[in-house]
Amino acid sequence: MEFDELQKIWDVQTKEPMWVINETVLRNRVQAKTQQTFHITRISELLSIIVNAAAGSFVLAVNLAKSPANLAMYLLATWIFATALYVLVSRIRRLNGEKTFDRTVLGELAHAISMATYQVRLSRLLRWNMLPIVALTLLGVWEGGKSVWLLLGLIAFFALAYVASGWEHSIYAAKKRELEVLREKLTQ
Repeated sequence: MEFDELQKIWDVQTKEPMWVINETVLRNRVQAKTQQTFHITRISELLSIIVNAAAGSFVLAVNLAKSPANLAMYLLATWIFATALYVLVSRIRRLNGEKTFDRTVLGELAHAISMATYQVRLSRLLRWNMLPIVALTLLGVWEGGKSVWLLLGLIAFFALAYVASGWEHSIYAAKKRELEVLREKLTQ
């Protein structure tokens, strides 16, 4: 059978051309990717806000309960609260900016790419945010006269956390790139 004959049979059986994009399937795929990106971004934001607010409260409460106050711990608590506030403000800005996207397939895809870009930036920012937290934590532990073994354990813990955050960041960057590739294919 020749290719033209196969194409005619396909056209007759399905009532649609062989090389057409199924817009319903495409829209469903883009919407699923948008929902997945939205879910990941929302969880990341809420976890960052809650964990930073709780950690800042804990550090502040412990430092207030101690008789010789530790300046580095006050600075650490302030930094952690500032991080939670920054993520909260960024979340509010992101949510307000969502109203600018139209609901076409390309609009949904642009929305998903925008959220993925935001997630990658947030991930990178929170990864770099570890550096002042590590410095202030180690300074506070050292000022408190704690064991060298505790300092070494904290350094190992923070090193593992930094590596894990890099792994997480690469996942977000890959998902963003996947969305950009899909947009490139659609606009060709």
